[in-house]
Amino acid sequence: MVLLTLGACSRKPAGMTTTETIKSYPVTTLQPADVELQSVYPAVLKGQEDIDIKPRLEGFIDAVYIDEGSIVKKGQALFKINSPSSVQSLANAQANYNTAKINVERIRPLAEKGILSNVNLKTYENAFLSAEASLNQAKSTMGWTKVTSPVNGIVGAVPLRVGSLVTSTSVLTTVANTTTIIAYFSLNEKELIEFMRSWEGNSQGEKIKNMPSVKLLLADGSEYEMPGRIETISGVVDAVSGSVNFRASFPNPQGLLRSGTSGKIIIPKTIKNTLKIPQKATFSQQDKVLVYKVQGDSVVSKVIDVKSTADGLSYAVLNGLTAGDKIVTDGVATLKNNTKIKQQ
Repeated sequence: MVLLTLGACSRKPAGMTTTETIKSYPVTTLQPADVELQSVYPAVLKGQEDIDIKPRLEGFIDAVYIDEGSIVKKGQALFKINSPSSVQSLANAQANYNTAKINVERIRPLAEKGILSNVNLKTYENAFLSAEASLNQAKSTMGWTKVTSPVNGIVGAVPLRVGSLVTSTSVLTTVANTTTIIAYFSLNEKELIEFMRSWEGNSQGEKIKNMPSVKLLLADGSEYEMPGRIETISGVVDAVSGSVNFRASFPNPQGLLRSGTSGKIIIPKTIKNTLKIPQKATFSQQDKVLVYKVQGDSVVSKVIDVKSTADGLSYAVLNGLTAGDKIVTDGVATLKNNTKIKQQ
């Protein structure tokens, strides 16, 4: 009987939490501060000038003077085209020119002596001028057999080689001027409205001038060392995608950025007097972001609206918490509503 009585006395009523089961959690009191946010958008990178190199006449590639990735200067020879039809046209034009010249030289003395009329002479002179123009055109066409670069830049793929038949529609290669790289990205209508309201200015041009420098995140996750600027915003919303195109430029003196690659544009924005919390203090539930708010000696879950900060480790709280609130900053996965805690 004594043992039973002692056992009964040692029992706790159901639901009572012993001091030993109450765990300690780190808690912080929220205070407003200036927070830098960042918006990230996928981007496609292009050279300042991306030019398809095409021959201006039909023929066969006779020589290739460059290779893929070569750095070329404006006016530098890239290809030589062997154009039999152009050679034949030049020969015919030269023959016609010679004949017309001989005719003028033969008729002029006769016209001067009155044997033939000046009308006859004028006819032959006009034929000579026409033949001369055709010859000059044929010579110019033969100049097209040397295909040169229209800009300074880097040579892209060279799909055709010596002996390949080409026409005026054949793309021999692409030369990209990459001293400046253009990043193209887009925002949907909702993002655009919010974005444009964020910057001072009475016109789009003024707002663009007041926008901060943007950053470029490369494909390997690293950040490009040089900042860029937003240059233009399309004035038309794409009817299919419902988005608006933006263009930002980045200097590329070392040639690290290549045309045709991808990246991500990071647009920073500072919000004043905003609450900042660590991302590890939050958890997700049905596409909502929540935290555990401390009330007395317990916690309750709280839905909040947030945006990522520039450091990538924190959130700026847009709604759901106020200055002076206390939240658990770590170990939230082990908590649930009304759990009693010790504050660290």
